[in-house]
Amino acid sequence: MRRPIFTAALAFAALLTASSTRAQTSYVDDILPILKRSCQGCHNPAEPAGELSVVSHADLLKGGKSGPAVKPGNPDESLLYTLVIGDEPAMPMGGDPLPPEETDLLKRWILDGAKDDALPPEEQPVFEPPVYTAAPVITALAYAPDGETVAVSGFSETLILSADGAKRIHRLVGEARRIESISYSEEGDVLCVGAGSPARFGQAQLWDPKTGRLIRAIKSTYDTIYSAVLSPDGKSVAFGCADKTARIVSAADGAELLKFENHSDWVFGAMFSRDGTHLVTGGRDGALKLVNVELGQFIDDINASNKGYGGINAIAPHPGADQVLSGGIDRTPRLYRIYRERRRDVGNTDFNLVRAYEAQAGSIKALAFDKEGKIFAVGSAGGEVRVYETAAGKRLAQFQGDSAAVFALAFRPESEELAVGGFDGLIRVFNPKTGETVREFSPFPIENGAEK
Repeated sequence: MRRPIFTAALAFAALLTASSTRAQTSYVDDILPILKRSCQGCHNPAEPAGELSVVSHADLLKGGKSGPAVKPGNPDESLLYTLVIGDEPAMPMGGDPLPPEETDLLKRWILDGAKDDALPPEEQPVFEPPVYTAAPVITALAYAPDGETVAVSGFSETLILSADGAKRIHRLVGEARRIESISYSEEGDVLCVGAGSPARFGQAQLWDPKTGRLIRAIKSTYDTIYSAVLSPDGKSVAFGCADKTARIVSAADGAELLKFENHSDWVFGAMFSRDGTHLVTGGRDGALKLVNVELGQFIDDINASNKGYGGINAIAPHPGADQVLSGGIDRTPRLYRIYRERRRDVGNTDFNLVRAYEAQAGSIKALAFDKEGKIFAVGSAGGEVRVYETAAGKRLAQFQGDSAAVFALAFRPESEELAVGGFDGLIRVFNPKTGETVREFSPFPIENGAEK
């Protein structure tokens, strides 16, 4: 008679032990991805439906018109939970109900105290540099504004080298596996890296290029991000995403400020207007789009994307004018004004087009202007690079920049040097006006099958 009672007691004790040792739900790993995917489209600082933003932990506690969205320890009085449960949940408005496993995560997180487990920048984990047995593909590179150093993409890292490639200054190793873009702030005091781990997360990394210190790592979306760039005032970061959106986040705390969802395919390009008031995006759907940053509103289709030009792989801002250079599948670089000067007509005429240049030998993979915008370079599949006068369209040089494909281009300030990177992992530096080779080096020197 005592055996069943003893067994039940053991089972109850095991249940208590399992409950007490259950790992707490993480705001960063469990809750934030739900909010980004299902809530932040409407509840963000640029468009706070119900005066509620959910882009940060502080916003949730502050709440909106109806009060705090979360009451720690009490899910039944937390709007974040009560509005997403039931047979016909009120939220997400116009979207599919959250699956039970996600509502359970929300409930458990609130029961556990709704804590913010995000690490401050000074406590971010330190990752070990990779060891190379073969040179990785170079997908991005950028010169510092003073032209003394060059930043180059690697595997899970960005390397800062002396401009001649002779000295390795910093290895900026992050969590993300793929580096897709590198850009400097106007003053050169912040290096902005667009990266991600495919099918896991996208990440914008902000580094101090002088010390090699990570200032902030900002995760966003579920896949690699592209064309991460700082706003002119350095307060925000814009980037394109594989989920067909473009986003702007705060450089100070990573809070999402804008989510633009007007593209129908991956967004490979993102850039600010010169005064920072507008965002320009370019996508695999072939469209160039203009967005008002403060209002978060779509303003205009910059190009006539229905002309069958094909997907856009790269865009580059003109440094001296509100213009954008785009290129992609159809092999033709096109320069556009970002602001419309003529009314749209029924034929969707390409009124913003300044000039279409000659078709390249392969699909366009990279574009870059020199410091003044007087010339630009085009890199394409097949490894060819061509350089043009911007105003006249005259071709200045044509040369082989890589053995297979060019993915990165950068003009060195205050010099006649153009750095080219691509599939074979070498940096080749050319005189952009003559096509003559200046130097060639590997950022990742390999010797006997291992990194030097």
